[in-house]
Amino acid sequence: MNNVRQPTANPNPNLVWSQIFVGELVRCGVQDVCIAPGSRSTPLAFAFYANPDIRIHRHLDERSAAFFALGMALERDRPIALLCTSGTAGANFFPAVVEANMSQVPLLVLTADRPYELRHSGANQTIDQIKVFGDHVLWSVDMALPQVDAPDIALRNLRTVAARAVAKANGLRKGPVHLNFPFRKPLEPPPDEEWLTTGSDEKSGGWPFTQIMLGSLAPTAEAVSWLSDLISEEQKGIIVCGPRCPGGDFPEIVAELASKIGFPILADPLSGVRFGPHVEYAPVCGAYETFLHPQMQVPYPRVVLRFGALPTSQRLNSYLARCGAASHIHVRENGVWADDNHNTTHFLQLSESALCSELLAQVAPATDSSWLEDWLRIESDCWSIIEKELEDTHFDGEYAYFLVNQLPQGSIILAGNSLPIRHVDQFGRPSKKPLHVYANRGASGIDGNISTGLGLAAAGDDPVTIMVGDITFYHDSNGLLALQHLGNKTITLLVMNNDGGGIFQRLPVAQFEPPFEQLFKTPHGLEPASIAATYDLPYAYLKSPIDLKSAYPADATEARTQLLEVRTNAKQDYEMRATLENRVFAQLLKQ
Repeated sequence: MNNVRQPTANPNPNLVWSQIFVGELVRCGVQDVCIAPGSRSTPLAFAFYANPDIRIHRHLDERSAAFFALGMALERDRPIALLCTSGTAGANFFPAVVEANMSQVPLLVLTADRPYELRHSGANQTIDQIKVFGDHVLWSVDMALPQVDAPDIALRNLRTVAARAVAKANGLRKGPVHLNFPFRKPLEPPPDEEWLTTGSDEKSGGWPFTQIMLGSLAPTAEAVSWLSDLISEEQKGIIVCGPRCPGGDFPEIVAELASKIGFPILADPLSGVRFGPHVEYAPVCGAYETFLHPQMQVPYPRVVLRFGALPTSQRLNSYLARCGAASHIHVRENGVWADDNHNTTHFLQLSESALCSELLAQVAPATDSSWLEDWLRIESDCWSIIEKELEDTHFDGEYAYFLVNQLPQGSIILAGNSLPIRHVDQFGRPSKKPLHVYANRGASGIDGNISTGLGLAAAGDDPVTIMVGDITFYHDSNGLLALQHLGNKTITLLVMNNDGGGIFQRLPVAQFEPPFEQLFKTPHGLEPASIAATYDLPYAYLKSPIDLKSAYPADATEARTQLLEVRTNAKQDYEMRATLENRVFAQLLKQ
C-alpha cells in the first residue's frame, strides 16, 4: 500500500487538507477555478492561490461565476472547478448546475460548509448543504472534517475522492459533481507561518495518487452489420445531428458517411456539423426550420439516424414526430435519452465516431441518388429565395443571417435562449467557414447567458459574439464585471432589444390583451447604453444588418470589446417573418 503522507509544516489542518486536495486536482488535469469571495471557503481559496498550475477567475456573484465556469467547460470540454462559501452562496450555483447536468458539461462544484456541530443549530450563514443539488449532480460527497495527525487512510481518501470527482465529471456521461467541505475555525494560517505550499508529495512525474483511465464504447460487429444492411435496403433516410454532438473527427466522419449512403444531414447550429470544411462536399442542410412546414409536404424517410440532443428546431421535431419512420435510431455514447416524442426504435449506446467509421468501411454506396437530390434541391432553392426576400423584408432574424456571414472563421457565437438561438437555427446558412455555436439549451434558461459567453472567451483566444435579447441581457448584466479580468480579447455583445419578452409573440397568449402586454411582454424601457457606460464598454447602435460589416472589419488586427444594440419591434418582426415564410412557400410550391 502506498502510504504517501503530506508534509505538515503548517499546523492548520484546513490548509493542509485543502493543499492536498487542490494538488490532486492539478495532477488530474484541472487547470482553472472560478472563485466567489467568502470566509468559510478560505482554506480552499488559499490552496488554489498557492498552486502555480491553477488559473483563478474571480467573481463577485456566485451565479455569474457558475455560468462563467460552464462556458469555459463548454469550450474546453474538461472539468472546471467552482468554489464558494457556505449558506446561500452555493444555492446561487443552482441554475448553472442544472444546465451543466442537462447539457452534460463537466463541472467540479466545491462548497464550503460549517462543521457538524454548527449545522441545525441556528448558526449564522448555515443551511443544510448535504446533497443540496439533489439529482442534478452526478455525485455528491460530504467531505470529512480536516483533522490534525490524520491517519493515512483519511489522506488517501482525500486524494482518491479528488481523482474520482474529476473522472466522474469527465466520464462518458459528463456533468457536475458536488463536493461539500466542512471547516472549523481557524480558517487562516498563523500570520508568521509559511503556507504557500502546493501540496506536492514524493511521487515522481506529477501523476495523480489514483490514476483513472477512461475508454469508449466500441460498436459490435453485429450492430454495424445490422445497421449497414438496414441503410442499404431502405435507401431513403436522413441523418439528424442535434446539439452537443461529439467533437474531434465526428463532423468529418459523419459527413463522409452521409455522402456515401445518400442521406441528407439536418444539422443543428449547436451540433458542430453545420459549419466547417466538410460542408463543401457533404449534404449538410440548415434551412429545414423553414421548409419543413406541414404545408410543404416534404417526403418522409424510412430511416432516421440521430446523433446528439433534441434539435432546436420545433418544425424538425414535429416532422420527426409525424414521419412514422420504420427505424428511428438514436446513437449516443453517454446514454442520455433525448426523444420527447418517444419514437426511437433503437437506442445505441456506443461511440458515435467509431460507429460512423465502421459503417463507412462496410456500407454499400447509395444506388439511387434521387432521394438526396430532392433534399438538396429544396435546401438550395429555399436559401436562394430567403436571400432574395431579405433584400426587401427586414426583421430581427435578418441579423442572425448577416452575422453568420460576416464573422471571421474560427469565431464563437453564444446565442441566447428565446429568439436568438431560434434565429441562428433558421437563418444561419451552412458554410465551410469554421464557426462554433453554443447555447444553454439543456434547461433553456435566460439566466447566466452573458457569463457563459464570457467563460467561452476566457477558455481561448478566438473572437466571441454574445447574441442575446434585452431581457436576457439585463438578467445577467452583472456578469459583465468579469470583463475586467479577461485581458485582450475580442468580445462583442449584440443585444437584440425589442423592449420585453418578444418570444411570447409566437405563442397563442399574444392574442389576449391587455394581460399579454402586462404579464408576458413586460416592456421595461431600459437602455443598454447605460449598462455599457457602467462597465466602460464601447457602444454602438446598429440601424440595419449592413452595419455589422463595420462592427466586424475584415482587417481587424487588435483585440476589442464592444456592445452593439439593435432595436426591433416584436410584433412586426413576427409578422415579417411569417410574410417571408409565406413567400418562400409560394415560390417553392411553384417549382
